[in-house]
Amino acid sequence: MSKSKYISLFILVVCLIPQWHFAQNPPQTQGFNKTPNDDLGDITDAYQEHFFEALKQRGIENYERSNQAFLKCLELNTSESVVYYELAKNYKALNKLKQAEDYLKTALSKQPNNRWYLDALYDVYYKLKDYDNALKTVKQLVQFHTDYKEDLASLHLKNRNYKEALTMLDELDKTIGTSKIRDAMRNEIYKATGADGDRIANLKARIKNNPSNEANYLNLIYRYSDQGKTEQAYTTAKQLLAEQPTSHLVHLALYKFYLNDAKPNDAISSMKIVMKSTSIKPDAKAKVLNDFVRFVKQNPQYEKDLLEVTTSVISDNTGKSNAELGQYYLQKRDSITALKNYELAYKKDNSNFDVIKQILSLQIHLEQYDKTISLSQEVLESYPSQPIVYLLNGIALNKLKRHNDAIAILEEGVDYIIDNQAMQIDFYKQLSLAYSNINNTNKAELFNKKARQLLKK
Repeated sequence: MSKSKYISLFILVVCLIPQWHFAQNPPQTQGFNKTPNDDLGDITDAYQEHFFEALKQRGIENYERSNQAFLKCLELNTSESVVYYELAKNYKALNKLKQAEDYLKTALSKQPNNRWYLDALYDVYYKLKDYDNALKTVKQLVQFHTDYKEDLASLHLKNRNYKEALTMLDELDKTIGTSKIRDAMRNEIYKATGADGDRIANLKARIKNNPSNEANYLNLIYRYSDQGKTEQAYTTAKQLLAEQPTSHLVHLALYKFYLNDAKPNDAISSMKIVMKSTSIKPDAKAKVLNDFVRFVKQNPQYEKDLLEVTTSVISDNTGKSNAELGQYYLQKRDSITALKNYELAYKKDNSNFDVIKQILSLQIHLEQYDKTISLSQEVLESYPSQPIVYLLNGIALNKLKRHNDAIAILEEGVDYIIDNQAMQIDFYKQLSLAYSNINNTNKAELFNKKARQLLKK
């Protein structure tokens, strides 16, 4: 082989599989910071040709031709474990996992403690959902890095070895701290085993060991509440408030307890803290505001407090709080403020059809006919088969004395009515009105008659 050709092929192998040298020299023997030996060994030029050709073909994702070249390497030399490893990688790429498993086993028979071979075999077993063998393999990998302990816990969970999984999770929590992923595994175990007492005990232990961590208190409050242990949940919330008087998150729980405990002033104070907080997410605020609105409906003497915090609604990106406020002001017969909130809700979420109907109806009530026509035309692009939109559009057009336009939209929309007699009557009345105003008395009487017939049914 020419020197220039050898150099170009060597560059190719370095680019394609930088981990190849690690595969020949496991990290436990060479160390992660040691420069790997790039000597290809005492092998023939033909072997090198086939090996580099295999890598080149893999580089262009031609796995079958890559396999053919690797197999030619094996015809010349069966002792190199890396060839079996590279064949396994090709078969994994082809999703031929059983063949990949066989070649990895052969590679490991030649280098039993090679981390990269073991890691690849673990991945194959996991993809095959062969969790027993995956578990055995991870147990060997744990010696290389503690990260594999989390995999080990996960596999114990999949194999329903709950006790072993919890032991591993406890060990990891103790040595490197808690994590959301491991907490999710822990909760899955508690759910599967019904060990709510163990779950509570774990959270109480966390609070004892780290009393400044809000999340542990909040999780415990949630778990107590979920079990119907309201008093314990309330006590835990007060414990958090005593530990962290400036906490905002605790008030997400406290306001409900205060309401249940007939302490409305304390409840409102907590709700105000939540609504004004910059550390609480908008969706959580929205839920609190909805509860606030419902509370004020039953206790109107606190309406002033509600008005004080409604400016915080802007942080709710879902529009649900605005819609709730719109409904509240509608019941208070404050149509202008109701419409303003419904329009804000629509701006945040234009897919809520109930909000759309309320806006169109209020616009007509407030004689904002041009706005009704504009919005209904916009809505019909997304909801072309909703008869109520055609009807409200037609009403607005009749109000503006655009009777021919009203007839066109009403006659189009009436065909979409299904089993709604009241709406049919409204359509016929508006059509009769429109035809009457363009002096088409026959058509006006026809639709008036249809409306009367439906009223008699």
